Amino acid sequence: MQKIASHIKNPSKFNKASKLAIQLIQAGSVKEGTHDYFFAVLEASMLSVSSCNEPSLRADYHALFSAAQDVAECLKKQQQNLLSTWTIRAVWANDLFTDDSFVFSKATGRIKELISALPVATKEEDMDEAAALKDETEELNADGQINKEPDEDEPDPFGLDALISNVPKKEEKTGKEDEQESRRFLKLKREALISCLDIAAKRYKTPWCQTAIDILAKHAFDNIARFTSQQRDAIEKLWASIREQQTRRKQGKSVSGKLDVNGFEWLQQKYATEKISIRHSVGGSGDRRCQQWLG
Repeated sequence: MQKIASHIKNPSKFNKASKLAIQLIQAGSVKEGTHDYFFAVLEASMLSVSSCNEPSLRADYHALFSAAQDVAECLKKQQQNLLSTWTIRAVWANDLFTDDSFVFSKATGRIKELISALPVATKEEDMDEAAALKDETEELNADGQINKEPDEDEPDPFGLDALISNVPKKEEKTGKEDEQESRRFLKLKREALISCLDIAAKRYKTPWCQTAIDILAKHAFDNIARFTSQQRDAIEKLWASIREQQTRRKQGKSVSGKLDVNGFEWLQQKYATEKISIRHSVGGSGDRRCQQWLG
C-alpha cells in the first residue's frame, strides 16, 4: 500500500495505482490492521483536491472513492470525516459533469441534502475564513501563532485553572482537539460544496441542466447562513445571475447561459493554496502528513 501511495499522487500513474487500490478493497485487504495504510493512499490521491475533477482523471477518482465507501467503517472517525469530504469532490462533484440527466439530478439532490445538514456558520468561522484567505506570505508568517496549542497562548502561571475547572487537563485538551477537528471538518465540507456549486453553475449553458441548477442554487441561497462570509457573497452573486437568466427567458429574450461564478473561482484559487493547512495544520510535504496519520 505504501508503494501505491507513492505512485497515486502522480497524475500519470493515477489510473494504474487507483485500480490496484480498488483491487485491495475487493480482496478484503483493507481491515483493522491495514486501514491506516489504505487511508494514506486516499490522502496521497487528494494532495491536490482539484485533481479529482480533471477530465482525464474523473472516472478513476469516481471509481476509487465509490469503492472506498465499502471500507469506510474500518477507518477512524477523523479519517471517515475526511473521506466524506473527499467523496463530495470525487463522486458527487464529478457526477455533475455527466451527460445523463438522471445522474445529474441525483447529484444535485444529494448536494442539497448535504447543504441542509450543515450547521449555521458562526462569526468565529467568518473570522477564521478571513485569516485563511489572506495572502500566502501572510499565512506563512502567522503560521507559528495559529498552530500553537491554546494553553501556550494563555499560560496559567498560578495554577488557577485547576481550581476553576473540574475537568482534568488531559480531558480538557482532548475536548479542545475534538472541537478543532470538528471545525476543520466543517471547513472542508463547506469548501467541497462550494466546488460543487461552481461546477454546476458552469453547466448552465446546457438547457436540460438549468432547472436542476435553478433548484440547487435557490436551495443554497435559502440556506446561505450555513456558509461563511466569502462563500455567502459568491452564492448571492450566483443566485442573482440565475434570476436574471430566468427573467430573460420569461420575457422571451435570448440568454447566454453564463452565470456569475467569479466569486467561486476566486475562492477555488485561494483554497488551492491552503490545501495542506486546512486539513491538519501540519505544513510541509505530503509524506510527512501521511506519516502523522500512520503514527
